[in-house]
Amino acid sequence: MLCVAHAAWALEPFKVQDIRVEGLQRVEAGTVFASMPLRVGDDYNDDKGAAAIRSLFALGLFKDVRLEANGNVLVVVVEERPTIADVDFVGTKEFDKTALQKAMRDVGLAEGRPFDKALADRAEQELKRQYINRSLYGAEVVTTVTPIERNRVNLTFSVTEGDAAKINDIRIVGNKAFSESTLKKQFDQDTGGWLSWYTKSDRYARSKLNADLESLRSYYLQRGYLDFRIDSTQVAISPDKQKISLVVNIHEGERFVVAGVELQGNYLNREEEFKSLVKIRPGQPYNADLVAETTKAFSDHFSKFGFAFAKVEVIPEIDRVNNRVDFTIQSETSRRAYVRRIQVAGNDRTRDEVIRREFRQFESSWYDGDKIKLSRDRVDRLGFFTEVDVDTQEVPGSPDQIDLIVNVKEKPTGAITLGAGFSSAEKVSLSFGIKQENAFGSGNYLGLDVNTSKFNRTIVVNTTDPYFTQDGISRTLDAHYRTSRPYSGDIYVDDNLVNAEDLYKIVSKGASVRFGVPFSEVDTVYFGLGVEQTTIDSGVYMPAQYKPYTDKSNTGIPFTLGWGRDSRDSALAPNSGRYQRFNAEWSAAGDMKYVQANYQFQQYLPVTKAITFAMNAELGWGQGLGGKDYPIFKNFYAGGLGSVRGFEQGSLGPRSNRYIGLNGVEQEYAPGSYSYLGGTKKAVVNFELIAPFPGAGNDKTLRWFTFVDVGNVFGENDPVRANEMRASAGIGLSWISPLGPLRLAWANPIRKKAGDELQKLQFQIGTSF
Repeated sequence: MLCVAHAAWALEPFKVQDIRVEGLQRVEAGTVFASMPLRVGDDYNDDKGAAAIRSLFALGLFKDVRLEANGNVLVVVVEERPTIADVDFVGTKEFDKTALQKAMRDVGLAEGRPFDKALADRAEQELKRQYINRSLYGAEVVTTVTPIERNRVNLTFSVTEGDAAKINDIRIVGNKAFSESTLKKQFDQDTGGWLSWYTKSDRYARSKLNADLESLRSYYLQRGYLDFRIDSTQVAISPDKQKISLVVNIHEGERFVVAGVELQGNYLNREEEFKSLVKIRPGQPYNADLVAETTKAFSDHFSKFGFAFAKVEVIPEIDRVNNRVDFTIQSETSRRAYVRRIQVAGNDRTRDEVIRREFRQFESSWYDGDKIKLSRDRVDRLGFFTEVDVDTQEVPGSPDQIDLIVNVKEKPTGAITLGAGFSSAEKVSLSFGIKQENAFGSGNYLGLDVNTSKFNRTIVVNTTDPYFTQDGISRTLDAHYRTSRPYSGDIYVDDNLVNAEDLYKIVSKGASVRFGVPFSEVDTVYFGLGVEQTTIDSGVYMPAQYKPYTDKSNTGIPFTLGWGRDSRDSALAPNSGRYQRFNAEWSAAGDMKYVQANYQFQQYLPVTKAITFAMNAELGWGQGLGGKDYPIFKNFYAGGLGSVRGFEQGSLGPRSNRYIGLNGVEQEYAPGSYSYLGGTKKAVVNFELIAPFPGAGNDKTLRWFTFVDVGNVFGENDPVRANEMRASAGIGLSWISPLGPLRLAWANPIRKKAGDELQKLQFQIGTSF
């Protein structure tokens, strides 16, 4: 302030006839005139001069400002701050340089902005603090300002990160009921292990310590220690800033047992219903989690009747002499509420109507907790989002109204594949595919696959409109044309090289339409009709079992009838719920007369909030009608990802050891060679225990699992026998990638037979189980 006063001190009062600005380089003169409280014709005095200087400094554009008088002309002399030409970071490995530059831009340190040393100093201190949060206590940050031409500067943050400080020792003092090793297992932070390079669990962070202390507190409160408290924590770092020791001092207190539970307040004349929701049981140790679960269950039950603001309070009465505690659950219904408006946020690509049509809670209707949960689950089951949350927001000035805020986080729902190949047999082959589960944000599915390979030529087009009618009836259209030849390099028969044109070829083409009619919130019945034609052109190397279908048209007009029930809480990564699907196919017209049925059952059980036990079972059956055999190209297959892992894809079940030779006569394959035929009966069961990947937190898109698979396929005349089942066990990784669900599994066959084709490591995109 003394400098500001000095800059305008020596001027005598006068009437301003003109104002001139000197020293400007980039700043417009209009910016100066607009900021000054003085105008032409005003009387100048020291107070107005000081105010003018303060206003110009407040712009943050000038390093120095002076006022001078030339007769009755007020001269404003300024020295502009240098402009930042570039912001760079040197030596940063822990943080992404682009993210750091964005953070600097947000605080005003960016290219083209005036340089402010105070901002640069604060940025330097904040960068040091962020390194400390990453356990890099020895990190050094040096800020260099390099002047360049045209009053500009380059700003460089040079960082020497050093090595991260690691937790060397964790001690818990004051524990009596539980061992120190047991309590330390509740901590996410530890002294290091074989996965610490990935999880960084041995790096200290205050936020992590606070979370670990809460986990420790919960552990005691779940086991009756009502008076448990954490007295203090000490964090010590070694002189070389490489080792950290943690000491946690606790007071356990006595263990309390629940003596009784009493309900007081307004329970809508449904006391028995609410009593059945009480998780706290007399005679059991006090458990804070059960108290919280009871409170939530009561609140949720009140919400079913529109009481969104019901207050539920659990009041303990503690008897410290006998170490017993009585609970009184006090409830007040408050007022009944209705939903004024439903707002959707986070859907940058998906249209609002796609989300809104899944809602069963409507605007301007009574608030219903069950309908809101059902609506959330229906939106999640669309499979378009990684996260779906529904929050309530009170309407100011309207105590009986609330708004619902639906927050979604979109995930990639489409994939485009392009491929090209060249070989001496096929010359040039091209492939193209596009799959979009949420085409143009409409919620419709669109798929197209094209392959120009000489040995596997494919054109497939399918689309699904889940709301073909406003009532939710879906329609699926499908058309396909496929040709395939058995090609795996050069094929020799009787020591003769076979030309590709001489191999047998399977040609399949068809189209179908299917409608899905919802009969309830979780049940859908499907009706469909199609036409398909399969032709097998006879040739060399054809399995003998294909001969009855060769050189003629095999036409079928299948009628399909299906049923699906889906009560899973998520289609992306279910933690609870059940999924069932039944599909029957009946072809009574055309050359092929058959019936086929398959049933799938999935059950998801939450072991904890993050760990899920999942079971999948698939049964299939097919039978020829009217004295005709079941078409062999309709057979079921098993083996590999999606069925029994650890065995080669589609390799289980009946095989053919005979083929058609060059002379058209059946011959036997060489020893150890055969063709996979599949079977008319299929039985597969999968068990999985799914958990978040270490270090991924609650990210549901990246998880690992252990599994056990059992199953096989059987021929038309073969009985289904338990001793013919194959089994495997192993571990795997699941990732919801931009290309779709990705599964990587390592399996060890634990029940196999001689001749089985094994494949322990398998990889697949586009399937769950």
